[in-house]
Amino acid sequence: MAVDYDPVTRRLGETALGTARGRLTWVDADLRSPSWTRQLPAGRFDAALSSTALHWLRGAELGRLYRDLARRLRPGGVFLNADSLSYAPDARRVRAAAATLAQRYRERRAPGRPRPAETWAEWWDEIRHDPALAAEVRLRDERFPHEHLGTPTPDLTGHIRRLRAAGFREVELVYSRGSSRVLVAVR
Repeated sequence: MAVDYDPVTRRLGETALGTARGRLTWVDADLRSPSWTRQLPAGRFDAALSSTALHWLRGAELGRLYRDLARRLRPGGVFLNADSLSYAPDARRVRAAAATLAQRYRERRAPGRPRPAETWAEWWDEIRHDPALAAEVRLRDERFPHEHLGTPTPDLTGHIRRLRAAGFREVELVYSRGSSRVLVAVR
């Protein structure tokens, strides 16, 4: 089961993976909606994975989503969240160090130096100019008239707190590179 409300990324996933020989179904559902789970088949799941999808949810939406996931996962089921999870507001020195690392990354992009991987903004700019994705880009623009950058979303601690409140017994950070992090939560 693959749930995605962004028509562009859903189309890319469908094109790349298809149905995985009948084992994968693509679902168009908005995780912000309290009724998103009604579009899933009945039953419980062993695992759920989210990658770069939850950083645009506000605190109440995120808490509800985590409760929804806890109800749909079997006991012992695992949830992985790979996303940009910000630093706590009082982590001034950590934020400063992260800003320094980001500056060094930008400096590596200076003319005459090898070009690192494209940024998200560059990637989306390329997507917007791909004629094969024109219909999906138009629908995306209708669904998301404003970019979600800057959405007041919980920091890492807020995610952990909400996962525990939703009923996940174990919640741990298993990877971190700057604010790019992976949380694992066991129901």
